[in-house]
Amino acid sequence: MHLTLDIRVALLTTIAMLAFAANSLLCRMALVSTGISPAAFTAIRLVSGAAFLFLLVALTRQRRDVQGSWIGAICLFIYATGFSFAYVSMNTGTGALLLFGAVQITMLLQAIRKGETFSVLQWLGFFMAVAGLFILFLPGATVPPVIPALLMVSAGIAWGVYSLIGKSANRPLLMTAGNFVRCVPLIALLIPFGMSETLPVGGIVLAILSGAVASGAGYAIWYTALPSLSASLAATVQLSVPVIAMIMGWLVLDELLTVQMLLAATVTLSGIGLVIYFRSNAN
Repeated sequence: MHLTLDIRVALLTTIAMLAFAANSLLCRMALVSTGISPAAFTAIRLVSGAAFLFLLVALTRQRRDVQGSWIGAICLFIYATGFSFAYVSMNTGTGALLLFGAVQITMLLQAIRKGETFSVLQWLGFFMAVAGLFILFLPGATVPPVIPALLMVSAGIAWGVYSLIGKSANRPLLMTAGNFVRCVPLIALLIPFGMSETLPVGGIVLAILSGAVASGAGYAIWYTALPSLSASLAATVQLSVPVIAMIMGWLVLDELLTVQMLLAATVTLSGIGLVIYFRSNAN
């Protein structure tokens, strides 16, 4: 039974990481290829996510009680907005490094505050994972403008807090749906930032896919897995997302995949494996 539960959590976590990576891919494709504004992309993403989750709640015949919280919704809104606006002036590698670096710091600080500790080998694994990201991103990264960098860091902090809030979810689908629904009125804050511009069809489609599938479904799955993960493990596992996004870019956008990138992926995933393996042995 315990093994079955572990496999289920591992599968849910893997699907969630794929969804997170898909969000980066879809956002970059929309902003760069279609010309949609970051405000419009964010608005469509959040509305489509809320609509999809409402439909999913109805189909699963769960109680219609609105769960979630305004704190969770605000964190979700800050993450989605900062993410989109930052990627207009920042390449994928630099943005991912800033985003997930901020996520790790936020979640690990909470883990330390709660008294969770790493063994020496777990710390080795964590630093291997971080080193892998540096190998992957730093040589080709350009120094980002200050404001976009701050926006991406803010998005990472917001996502870290959102993930920590999710650890208390007893009905993850209803909590995620409630957070998305609460985000809808917050979209009014985006109106001064290009919401009235012409909306390209391609950008709308990509934003809907990001909102309904990669965000709505992905976050619901992540919330389902989170209660079974420690804060430190949840933080470390998310280090795989930039690597997955790199591979998606290679497969979908025909981006260059070099030996250096493969080395970075190997180091990062090996480091994550160390953290997970020795944590499992300690339990």
